[in-house]
Amino acid sequence: MTRPAIGITEPRSNLSVTALLLPEKAPDNTAFLLAYLGEPRVVAGIHAMWTGPEISCPVPSAHLDGQAYAKPLPAENATLTPQPGDIVLSYVPPRMWGGNPDAIFDIGLYYGPGARLLFPIGWLAGSVVAQVRPEERDQFAAACGVIRRNGACDITFTRVEI
Repeated sequence: MTRPAIGITEPRSNLSVTALLLPEKAPDNTAFLLAYLGEPRVVAGIHAMWTGPEISCPVPSAHLDGQAYAKPLPAENATLTPQPGDIVLSYVPPRMWGGNPDAIFDIGLYYGPGARLLFPIGWLAGSVVAQVRPEERDQFAAACGVIRRNGACDITFTRVEI
């Protein structure tokens, strides 16, 4: 039996991990991610300022325009304190953040302890949609540390089955 997962790579940092999806805990959010990753996606990643040990990967508006999957998402398998290895999908409704007319979808890569989903607009629960395999978490944390030191990068997300 195969299990849905996502591959997450970034060559400059040697980031190359697999995160197991959690459709039983976050069905709508996982469905969004699977639909979005119908083709490999390259998303800009940057170390977060407010949430602690996180590489934030906001889904570009161009990837969302006119897509059926770009709809409001409920909080599922919700957390305010992501754990190392958690992949968190955060959804911010239109006009909530600074009057931005577009919804925001952000894929957060949490790599260390002490993370929190506290933003300039306040606490915002995110949905844990996947978890990096335990045996890859040290490499995940090391690569995310390199991204933190090097600055913005392009992260590739792909759908995989394991």
